[in-house]
Amino acid sequence: MVEAVQGAGVVVTGAGGGIGAALARRFAAGGARVVVNDLDADRAKAVADEIGAVAVPGDASAVVGETRDALGGSVDIYCANAGVGSGGSEAAGEGVWALAWDVNVMAHVRAAEALIPGWLERGDGRFVSTVSAAGLLTMIGAAPYSVTKHGAYAFAEWLSLTYRHRGIKVHAICPQGVRTDMLAATGSAGDLVLQPTAIEPEAVADALMKGIEEERFLILPHPEVAGYYQARAAEPDRWLTTMNHIQQKWEAGA
Repeated sequence: MVEAVQGAGVVVTGAGGGIGAALARRFAAGGARVVVNDLDADRAKAVADEIGAVAVPGDASAVVGETRDALGGSVDIYCANAGVGSGGSEAAGEGVWALAWDVNVMAHVRAAEALIPGWLERGDGRFVSTVSAAGLLTMIGAAPYSVTKHGAYAFAEWLSLTYRHRGIKVHAICPQGVRTDMLAATGSAGDLVLQPTAIEPEAVADALMKGIEEERFLILPHPEVAGYYQARAAEPDRWLTTMNHIQQKWEAGA
């Protein structure tokens, strides 16, 4: 068991299924007191009942206070996991872009705003962002998702560099394809890029537990992403050309 998890008060947003449910189950198995949040109240309750947790349904942007109360007044680990996989281009529409920003970025900002003052006062707290490899790289056919996941990663990075000397730990989870409803909704782009190496949600939970144990910021359930990230930084034009070839392959297939 991971020592930092035992007895901790943990909140997992978007935990009615997929990665969130896997995280909630793993935290509960590790001895944590877990709050399961999801927009779908029935799904949240089902997961909570399964693992002996508390369900707090609702918008992930506005549940910190209620989840804190459910844990007896203190959140030790907050998993900002809820997200939307908005596809489309620059022409996706204002509503699509606004929703992606609100859920994938601003929900994290609002949670941090509510949690950081108390964590600074006691000198301890842990913020977990479920980002995506798209936040380090990109994803064809999904401009709103790619851009906002870059934002989520940047915010997690900023939290870490700003507060790590004051006892706040931050983790950014950046998997590629994970076998969830969100992956299924990516259609032919996901079939081409993500499905071949897709992993189960439980593997993401395993990677997070190891990352917490080792106190690592960047958590890569697909280790090969580290090489892609290095190549992107070292030779951006070559990397963009490679990604454009994938884009053309997708267009030809479509």
